[in-house]
Amino acid sequence: MMRVLVSARSVDESLLCAEAGVDFIDLKEPGGGALGGLAVATIAAVVAALRRAAIALPVSATIGDWPMRERAQIVDRVDAVAACGVHYVKVGITGEDGAREVLDALAALPHAIVPVFIADRGVDRALLAHALAMRFPALMLDTADKNAGSLFDVMTVLALSRFVAQVRGSGALAGLAGALRVPHLAQLAALAPDFAGFRSAACAGARSGAIDPRRLRALIAAARGDRVDKARAVFYE
Repeated sequence: MMRVLVSARSVDESLLCAEAGVDFIDLKEPGGGALGGLAVATIAAVVAALRRAAIALPVSATIGDWPMRERAQIVDRVDAVAACGVHYVKVGITGEDGAREVLDALAALPHAIVPVFIADRGVDRALLAHALAMRFPALMLDTADKNAGSLFDVMTVLALSRFVAQVRGSGALAGLAGALRVPHLAQLAALAPDFAGFRSAACAGARSGAIDPRRLRALIAAARGDRVDKARAVFYE
């Protein structure tokens, strides 16, 4: 079954996600870009709060949007985020010069790192193959411009299917994200990624706003095939 990752920006949102039954909690500042990073102190506070509540869900955190030429800064930020106690650190990978060297540097670190390929302009197959050879625990696709449509608007189903097959064939987990909503669940189910990431679908307004508890619960229910019609009604009111 496809597992559900929901991005949260605070202790309160993270606890809400856990209560609603998400499979992964992803720490991100949605107002700060595709992979907007939270302050390190906030990430540490969320991890501490989840531990106090005896919540053992996997937690990931982004490092923010960094150009590939800033390899040293990327590594420093990964180290700082990993030190907060998260299970996975997510790093955006674009097709810019320097991306291969960033992947090499990330693979050498003693952390569980998830490269997130930004799909808006397509994915460089050679760069993806390079990442797959490094045995990262998971790889994802996401979009940079959340106002330009969903992941399905910037990549074909065939390309998405190929990505999932290649990643899973390498032994890593395959994740898909990018302005995904309830109407995309049937397509996601057909692609069968290991997990799918959501934020917009759990918010009543813009993704930079607060998570709406009712929409979050409806999303989880729909993703698990439970009362799908009723869940969809929540989103189209």
